[in-house]
Amino acid sequence: MRLAGLRSYLSYEWFGVSAPFDPACRLVTSPFFSPPSLGALRLLFAVYSLVTTITVLVFESVRFHDGSSFFSYFTDLSYIGVVAYFWASSIQTIVFVLRGQKIYPLQKWPRILQLLHVLLYTTITIFPIIVTVVFWALLASSSTFSTQYSAWSNVSQHIMNSSFILFEILLTNAGPSPWSHIMPCFLLFACYLGVAYITHATQGFYTYSFLDPSVQHELLAAYIIGMGVGYCILFTIVKGICTLRCRLVSPSRLDPSEQVQSEALEEWEHIDVEQTKESTGSEA
Repeated sequence: MRLAGLRSYLSYEWFGVSAPFDPACRLVTSPFFSPPSLGALRLLFAVYSLVTTITVLVFESVRFHDGSSFFSYFTDLSYIGVVAYFWASSIQTIVFVLRGQKIYPLQKWPRILQLLHVLLYTTITIFPIIVTVVFWALLASSSTFSTQYSAWSNVSQHIMNSSFILFEILLTNAGPSPWSHIMPCFLLFACYLGVAYITHATQGFYTYSFLDPSVQHELLAAYIIGMGVGYCILFTIVKGICTLRCRLVSPSRLDPSEQVQSEALEEWEHIDVEQTKESTGSEA
């Protein structure tokens, strides 16, 4: 039982979920803004992104009768991730402020929820930037700003999305994400290919033209490999930026997980030795 508990403990530690969780309160603080200001800004981003998502869904459904394909686009799915993150982070930050800046709810929640939160943070620091780069490099056209709605929706979903994320990367104490996040988040990213081809099979169209094998031919593999390589490069860049920011402006809030893990191992070894001695003494 003790060995199983230790393995479970270290598996969470491996994915950046220390015990105690976030003792320096990095996820709800900023080196540039007070906690009340940070909570208000995150709430502002949460409200704006939610209103944008609802407006786009309603407009696409009513005006173009295309609401059924809303969840088929990586842009919309990644934007929903942004909505979820900013609502979660804003509420945690606001409660942190209301509790006298001592503790916030996520620190006491089950470890699986803590893991999901840090994984969500990793995805929102990568996916929206990919959306922005791919859209402006491959998909933008003369129709991008052809109407007021088109201009607003494209700016909101393909520019402001990354602006919100750069705020988290550059101006908060969160991060850097551990290397162990690169694979599960990559698998989540790769799963979108399945969504794209399921959409073609069920609705008869490709969400993005560069995924159409009848048009791209051999270039399709290059696009897919390129996005995979781009994901890994972007993950490394974001991790490097967060690490540099922590060292420059908030050195006291560097991730203590390695130190905690080492102390935990020593504690478990000490407990095992003591319990072994007690067991031997009682048998004698």
